[in-house]
Amino acid sequence: MNSTSRRYDIDWLRVIAIFLLLIYHIAIVFQPWGVFIGFMQNNEPLTGLWTTMAMVNIWRIPLLFFVSGMGVCFAMRKRNWKQLIAERTQRILIPFIFGVLVIVPLHILIWLSYYNQEPAYTLTIGHLWFLGNIFAYVLLLMPLFYYLKHKPEGIIQRLLTKLFKYPLSIILVIIPFILETVIVNPEIFTMYAYSWHGFFLGLLAFLFGYLFIYCGSTFWDTILKWRWTYLLAAITLFVVRYRVYDLEAPGYLLAIESIIWIYSLFGLAYRYLNHPGKTLSYLSKAAYPVYIIHMVYLYLASLVILPLELPAIVKFLLINLATFLVCYVTYELVIKRIPFIGMLFGVNSSSQLFTIIPWKKIKIANHASS
Repeated sequence: MNSTSRRYDIDWLRVIAIFLLLIYHIAIVFQPWGVFIGFMQNNEPLTGLWTTMAMVNIWRIPLLFFVSGMGVCFAMRKRNWKQLIAERTQRILIPFIFGVLVIVPLHILIWLSYYNQEPAYTLTIGHLWFLGNIFAYVLLLMPLFYYLKHKPEGIIQRLLTKLFKYPLSIILVIIPFILETVIVNPEIFTMYAYSWHGFFLGLLAFLFGYLFIYCGSTFWDTILKWRWTYLLAAITLFVVRYRVYDLEAPGYLLAIESIIWIYSLFGLAYRYLNHPGKTLSYLSKAAYPVYIIHMVYLYLASLVILPLELPAIVKFLLINLATFLVCYVTYELVIKRIPFIGMLFGVNSSSQLFTIIPWKKIKIANHASS
């Protein structure tokens, strides 16, 4: 495949990861510990959901960081470093600031209301920590990315091309993730938010995501060939975690399982999802706005549905339906159609941004994948 062509499978992976993130957050409402991490909690838990949640949780956030790094690699092919930072400021930093000032305090107010507490304006990054990390990674890694952009066939590219020809060599990528887990030693591997573990794990995933695209087709050809082997290995590791460790395996095993799951997803998506479509085009544009706003509607739906005398599974399904439906209606009728609102969610063109903010206007080309 031409390395400059758009990678629809990567767009799909981003959409799927955010879709799973929403479901995961809704599932927390039905866990007995949900209230302790700031979620509204149903009186009747659905503890059976936890096995699936635990399987997904070790790779869903790292996958988003990998995909975000890949998007930057595609974007840099048509931008210089100033243009890229300007574009990421519009798409990431401005929505992050707006979300911290408006969206997060709003869903916290709903939580306070549900638990009959005094209303207060609370300034915290909430679920938007992911966007803050992404923007930080762009700034931190920009010198390296700038160097690689101007060395398209340099020693690093040649070394990676040779390395990724062999499936066992690809496994070497796991070593930095194991070292990160051992050195940082997080109390909970999946506690990515507000932690150095989450920051450094995300930084590694973002960097390798960039490198997987930078090195050309070699990595993807190998992933494609061995996709079923990786999937079998990931399932085996999960079974071991479930049967031997009761889902609480040591961090280094979780790091290995996480990356193997992600490799299998890369291979499967590359084989089966790398094609365009209207559905993908729509969902890809809506993904980050829906991610930013979903907690407000999740909490509103919980506020209305949790007090009802219904079985827990019915409440879970209703909150899912309501959250997804209202998020996409808001995107379609408000965010997508009102330019200023769209700018706050990073969905409008850069020219609109620079007519509102008095920065030096920078012409930005259409990106290949982001």
